[in-house]
Amino acid sequence: MHSVTLHGSTFYNGDCIPGVADYIPDSSVDLIISDPPYGIEGDRLHRHYNRDENFVVDGYVEVPAARYNEFSCRWIHEAERVLRPGGSMYIVSGYTNLYHILHALRTTGLKEVNHIIWKYRFGVFTRRKYISSHYHILFYEKPGGRRTFNLESRYGLADKDKSGRSPNNADREDVWAINREYKRGQVKNKNELPMNLLVKMIQYSSNEGDLVCDFFLGGFSTAKAAIGMNRRVAGFEISRPVFDAKIAEIGKIHPGCLLPMDQKPRTGSPENRGKAWTREDLKRLGEKYHRLTAAGSTKKQVIAELGKEFRRGRWAIEKALQKAGLERGV
Repeated sequence: MHSVTLHGSTFYNGDCIPGVADYIPDSSVDLIISDPPYGIEGDRLHRHYNRDENFVVDGYVEVPAARYNEFSCRWIHEAERVLRPGGSMYIVSGYTNLYHILHALRTTGLKEVNHIIWKYRFGVFTRRKYISSHYHILFYEKPGGRRTFNLESRYGLADKDKSGRSPNNADREDVWAINREYKRGQVKNKNELPMNLLVKMIQYSSNEGDLVCDFFLGGFSTAKAAIGMNRRVAGFEISRPVFDAKIAEIGKIHPGCLLPMDQKPRTGSPENRGKAWTREDLKRLGEKYHRLTAAGSTKKQVIAELGKEFRRGRWAIEKALQKAGLERGV
């Protein structure tokens, strides 16, 4: 199998199933991100998306629908083998063959963490049914070790937006609104995941120096994001025209070049997070609450001031007020 090593990462031109079996050791991968062929005549997708095929690299290899179940079981079992205990996997899938992918996952020891919906704008136009404008992202882990999940890698728990809400909570909801990248006038693969989507998965589920594996490199977007985030990559692409066209782009990437785009979260939890309230605490809480409301403070001001006073988060303050019978008017 032809391979190229760049930036400490190795890329293989060949079928991922025998390739992974031959070249990737057991329990060696920290994170897998894969966007497998959809099994829906992907070589004709331009008829649906109305794009100029002059900029699309030839050589897309589809999986026949009749073989999709077997294909899914084979590559997902290899994924289970190479993931380290505690390693994570994200699989991007459309609806058509989602059943086969879920079936394959359920024949392994991998465990579901989240079933994420990726919502984007401008779905496939239809006249007699609702427009499809989402994909599924299946987030799984291999039991037996500590799974990486960098809680404050993008937004700190203490961060607030202009309306006083938590961007950390919003960013970790299981519906992701991230637009596709159409790259007009640029050479591209049939289907490429947007960089913002890939960076998000890599930030939350890996650390610098970790090994990220993509069984279906396609446009090498996962590889570009991982190298840009200072991770190592092992990847496979069966199409020689696609492989040759994209490997040249990898050589131009500077490892770590995407790290400056990381958020600068205000990390750290309130000092008393998780601690039980004492009777004395609740008494002082009530006294302080009454002083603030008597002075005309708004709900937002009351919660903020009590949070500083008692070194606790917003929800802890609100629950304590409710328990003390003071929630009305807050």
